[in-house]
Amino acid sequence: MHPVELNEPLSGFQKHMGYELVEWSDGFAKLIMPIGPHLLNREGIPHGGALATVLDTAMGFAGSYTGDPDKPHIVMTLNLSVNYMAKANGNRLITTANVTGGGYKTFFAEARVSDDLGTVAATATGVFKRKI
Repeated sequence: MHPVELNEPLSGFQKHMGYELVEWSDGFAKLIMPIGPHLLNREGIPHGGALATVLDTAMGFAGSYTGDPDKPHIVMTLNLSVNYMAKANGNRLITTANVTGGGYKTFFAEARVSDDLGTVAATATGVFKRKI
């Protein structure tokens, strides 16, 4: 898979975390993030905050799609709920997100993050607002 080409520069935060948007369509997004040492907690596994970040980001992307990758909606998280399921291992995290409902300005989404060994590490739901 190749990253989705956007004509905007990557944010400093995205560069630091290392995630890439690899699939993006109406109501769907998929991110890949290598598990690097800067993401690990004292147990040597990805920190829960790193998992929450990719879950939140993927859901935001899922709801920001407009059909024109150069003009996505700007999205703000109103609520994020994360359920931690298991330790993530492997070499990378794979996050998928889907819009589950809502309207033009506010939408609901769900996401899951797994490691590349197939272990589901966390799931999330969120409420988001589009800046129209």
